Amino acid sequence: MPETITIEGKKLKISNPEKLLWPEAGIRKIDYLSRMIELSPYIIPHAQNRLLTTIRYPHGIHGESFFSKNLPDYAPEWINTYEWNDTQYAILDSVPTLAWFVNMAALEFHTSFNTYQNLDCPTSLVFDLDPSEGQKFEDVAEVALLIKEVLDSLAITCYIKTSGATGMQIYIPTGGKYDYETARKVNEFFGSYFAQKYPKKITIERMVEKRGHKLYFDYLQMWQGKTITMVYSPRAKEKATISMPVTWDEVKKGITPEDYTLNNALERLKSTGDLFEPLLKAKEPEKSLDEVVKRILESQ
Repeated sequence: MPETITIEGKKLKISNPEKLLWPEAGIRKIDYLSRMIELSPYIIPHAQNRLLTTIRYPHGIHGESFFSKNLPDYAPEWINTYEWNDTQYAILDSVPTLAWFVNMAALEFHTSFNTYQNLDCPTSLVFDLDPSEGQKFEDVAEVALLIKEVLDSLAITCYIKTSGATGMQIYIPTGGKYDYETARKVNEFFGSYFAQKYPKKITIERMVEKRGHKLYFDYLQMWQGKTITMVYSPRAKEKATISMPVTWDEVKKGITPEDYTLNNALERLKSTGDLFEPLLKAKEPEKSLDEVVKRILESQ
């Protein structure tokens, strides 16, 4: 039977509250709702001004799934939206909105690289690191640390998170200064540089069958209209993993995506706080990054 709950003055019917969404992790829809409400102080600041895409799993992680960009007509009127490219995107800016998506069995949350206030510019350069077939998560972490060494040598501050699946993403905040064309050129430059510096470990080859056992530095994903798994989003994996910010010391010591799940995320965040909070506060790129970007553009 559906349960009716009231959150911040908004009434929601929670259908099938006992439905197992992550059977192996023992997480029912009602458990998922509880976890996400607990995590909402960390989730909402990173989502509240971005275009939202969700992946919905009406029958749990082992059932069929579909991407959902356009907010359906049956959504509550109080969900804020922003129209772009003939699509009515939801804006995840409140706990009731988050709860509604939970009830819709949205198990993954993906957001735009830009805010809706500045559609033409990503807020960070994002290095998307994807393992190729046969690679382990340790290989991803190794490459991430090699990239960190280079960025450190350039005095560029960067942050890292697990994707919650097999990869990792490195973020360099820009404050939305560079447009997508500039950001793409910079990402491609770095990708090419790393592929040349570590030819046995890193590739920018688009064709999967040609990558071999090298890690794929995906500089193409960061583009207007594309999305990335947002920080603190759960993933449709058996252990209910979460895309979690981690410290570089943790990466050095050794981590796995399975270390961070819906069942333990709150406990961790109470200890670490929001490691991605600096990305929210960045109003402009560091001078060191600005200088590197100028040099890259001048060389092309």
